[in-house]
This record gives sequence, structure tokens and C-alpha cells, in this order.
Amino acid sequence: MKLATKIEAILYIKGQPLSLEEIFSCLGCELTEGEAQSERDLIQEALIELMNDYAHRDSALEIVETTAGYSLQLRAAYKNLLQELVPAELGTGTLRTLAAIALKNPILQTELIELRGSSAYQQVAELVKLGFIRKRPQADGRSYWLEITDKFHQYFEIDEVQAGFVLQGQSTLDSEKELQANTPLS
Repeated sequence: MKLATKIEAILYIKGQPLSLEEIFSCLGCELTEGEAQSERDLIQEALIELMNDYAHRDSALEIVETTAGYSLQLRAAYKNLLQELVPAELGTGTLRTLAAIALKNPILQTELIELRGSSAYQQVAELVKLGFIRKRPQADGRSYWLEITDKFHQYFEIDEVQAGFVLQGQSTLDSEKELQANTPLS
């Protein structure tokens, strides 16, 4: 088997950038210092051969050298396709923030921050970037209106967010306020 083909397989299997030393190790090279240098040179030549091969190939993949090492990756022209086909990974906090926005749709960002805390700023930025919500300036204030997008409906396969759901924390606060207002002081 050709060295370049082995390296291509290693880059594919590992799925992350690998330094020259990591590739060297994956190939099972355990040689003396003098032999190791000549093997490293052969590996570098094979990597250059692979990079040239991918550069001249009509392929969605490419091999690039980054600060983290050599990587087999999707060409930039296909990144939009990746975002469409691979579901976005959302953390629990971000999902809760998205749920709060969906249930109140639209909601002022200041109201959301009161409800979810200051970490919601970063979560809102992530949700805007992923296309689940849009952010538009409030006409007569400094806050923003946050609202869900069509992508939210498509991704979660929800036609309409049902009114009547109560946000966790909000119902407790509202109930406590009502209880305090309606409870006579003893």
C-alpha cells in the first residue's frame, strides 16, 4: 500500500488535525533518530503529494495544513451544505433560551435576560448564527426583539408554538405575586 494512501486513511479515520509526529506515530514508526528524520521527510513528501492530488481533483474534500496540523476536511464551498444536512448541537441552556423565545415569540431581549440570566446574551448570539432566531432593534428603546424563524419550525418540525405553556420560573413568580396579593396579612 502506498504511503500517501495510508496517510489519507489515517486523516480520514482520526477526523481531526494531526501533527507530523502524530501521523508518524499512527504509521507505527519507531526508528532511531537518523532513520526517523528520513521517515519524516518521506511522510512530508507523501502529504505534499496528497495535497496536490486533492487540489487538482474535482472533490468536496481537501487536505490542508493548519496550525493544529494536517487535516482532511470539507472544502469551504460545501460548508453551507454541511450546515443544512447536519443538525446543530445545542446545549441545555441554549435550548431553554430558545424555548423561552419560542413561547413568548416575540420577546424583548431585556425580558429574556431577566428570565434566563446574563448567559442568555451568548446563547442568543449562537441562536442567531444558527438561524433559529432573528434579532431586530426595538423601535422606541435600546433593546432588541427576538423572534423564531422558519428554520426553527423546520428543524423542530413544529408548525405553531402553542399558547398557554408557561415558562419555568415565570409561573412560580407570577403565582407567588398573586398569592401575596390575595393573602391577607395575619
